[in-house]
Amino acid sequence: MPKTPTVTYINRFTVMGLSVRTINRDEFNQKTAKLPTLWENFSSKGIADQVINRVPHSPIFGVYSDYESDATGYYTVTAGVTVEKEEEERIEWNTIHIPSGHYLVFENNSMLPQAVVETWKNVWHYFESQNTYQRNFNADFEVYRGAEDFALYIGIKTGQNGVILSEGSKDLL
Repeated sequence: MPKTPTVTYINRFTVMGLSVRTINRDEFNQKTAKLPTLWENFSSKGIADQVINRVPHSPIFGVYSDYESDATGYYTVTAGVTVEKEEEERIEWNTIHIPSGHYLVFENNSMLPQAVVETWKNVWHYFESQNTYQRNFNADFEVYRGAEDFALYIGIKTGQNGVILSEGSKDLL
């Protein structure tokens, strides 16, 4: 069940795994969707267990990065785990650095995969219907801790002085 989103600060961390480049309009069509294949490959190939420098007990991450523009443009999704230090990348793997910053956290304790779909719908509705926070489209990430423990972290804009920017607000410095 979705919960009210909260703001939290996250320190920089690194995820390694498999990646695809996609766009939402393709993901809404079963014939062109790439994300189901990404997650199937990640799971069937046991990628999480192959990462040498994996942080012990790291949850599974779905990282959204390299946004072309906003929610309507292309982006990259990486299915992976956190690493303590970068190892030499395998050709088919990608390393992504999640930047430090403020994130709006949407949690959902419904069963997967429905929790993922439900939560992304809540995110889109949230940003369409309110103007408290602005997405920064640097990196967003999903955290999978169990069959009923899902969280989605959406990067939000902050000014030079660290104040979280809302629609129409300006950096005071």
